[in-house]
Order: sequence, then C-alpha cells, then structure tokens
Amino acid sequence: MLLVLDVGNTETELGLFPLRSDGTASPELMAHWRIATSTKQTADEYGVLLRQLFATHGLETSAVHGIIIASVVPPMERMLRQMSERYIGPNAGGPNAGGPKGGLKALFIEPGIKTGMPVHYDNPAEVGADRIVNAVGAYEKFKQACIVVDFGTATTFDAISGHGEYLGGAIAPGIGISAEALFERAARLPRVEIKRPPHVVGSNTVHSLQAGLFFGYVGLVDGVLERMLGELGPAKVIATGGIAPFIASGSRFLSEIDETLTLTGLRIVWERNLHGRRK
Repeated sequence: MLLVLDVGNTETELGLFPLRSDGTASPELMAHWRIATSTKQTADEYGVLLRQLFATHGLETSAVHGIIIASVVPPMERMLRQMSERYIGPNAGGPNAGGPKGGLKALFIEPGIKTGMPVHYDNPAEVGADRIVNAVGAYEKFKQACIVVDFGTATTFDAISGHGEYLGGAIAPGIGISAEALFERAARLPRVEIKRPPHVVGSNTVHSLQAGLFFGYVGLVDGVLERMLGELGPAKVIATGGIAPFIASGSRFLSEIDETLTLTGLRIVWERNLHGRRK
C-alpha cells in the first residue's frame, strides 16, 4: 500500500492506495481519514494513532511500502520522519526500531522533488506543498487549463495553464478563521453555526450572521474566480477541501468537486519519483 498525508494547519488528511505488482499505485483509494493537526504529538503517539486508524479497516501499517507527505506545518516534519521510520513498513518495529531494519523513509514534497510540473512563480520554494500537488492532480485528471480552489484554514486559488504549468494564484482567509475573528472582536454578537440560512436577508441575529458569513464568503470566492477566469480565459474550476460542497452549493463557478484531489496529487508525484525513492 501507499500511504499519503496532507498536513494542513488545522486538519491532516490521510489516504491509502493499493500498489500494483509493478510498484505503481492504483488510483482508487482504499481508505482515507481526516484528523486534527497537532504539533504536540510525538512520533510514538502519531504512530499508535495510525495503527488504530488502520485497524478500523482491518489493515496494518506493516503492509505499507511507500509514504509521501505534503506539509505546510514545518514543526511537524521531524516528528513525521521519525514516525515513518519507526512505525510504517514491513520492517517497522515501534519506538525502538531504526536504521536499515526500521521503517520507511518518507518522501516529502519539497524543493528538488520531481513533480512533472513547471512552476512559474517568482520563488518556486514559496509555493505551499499542498498547492503544488493539487495542481498536479487537477491537470492530470482534466488535461486542460484549471483553477483549483482549496478550502482549508486558508482558501487558496491556484491556476494551471493548458500546457500543465503552475502559474500562481491567490490566498484568502478561510471562512472558519474569518468567522472566529468576527466573534472575537464583536463582543455582542453570538457564536453561530456556519451554515446556509434560508434567506440572504436575515430576520434575526443568527440568520443575519449566517447570511453574512455564507453569502459573503461565496461572494469572495466567486469574485476571485471571475477575475481569474477573465485573465486566464476558459478553465476548469475544481473545488477541494472539507467544506468544498458547502461553499459550492451557493457558487456560480464551483461545479466540479473533488474532496480527495490532494491525495490524488500526492499519489501521482510519488509515482513520478518511484525510481528514486528508498526501497
């Protein structure tokens, strides 16, 4: 199996792809999970958690023969490397395992890795790992100009040319941190569930807040997309991230939703580095 991890600021998404006899990965996910990202967990705690998650599907971490990670949380990278080497793979033995008979060496999305996608950014090293693998996954799937909108702690908009080049994009605060800022700074406003209200004109404070958050955020997303499409021309727009279906329900542009696009991109990048990875 191939284990892929997308480590975000708020959540970490994990997925498992079966491996074929030639070492490549099947495109169909066997299982995937979302867990809270925590910089306080040790390698041992994370390894035990993964074993528990695998067990819910009747699987074992010893059956993993490859692991690739995209992380935008630098403090977690050392811990994830240790976790992989101790707990993941046929020879992993737990907290005392290590060296050549230990677990697997994780492949990270970082400068120097083969993505197969030229990056036209002033400083390519500044582009988040998740944004690159999203772009790779989207272009591989549609083979045309694309815009990927990823709804996470921040909402990112990434443009890919019809020739498969990463062009750049835009970054906006996520709806969650936007709402949190409102609740913290406006003492008389109650915390409300972020959901689509029955009308844009709210008849009470709860509905008014929900209308501002939901329709205001949809307006932000559609406004950015309208301008990007104006610059790029025709492009496939793909939404990903946990709340993608929620925002897409009110959007004029978000018709294609792929909640596991990042995991797909990680699988593709892993295969493009297949011959250089540690066996």
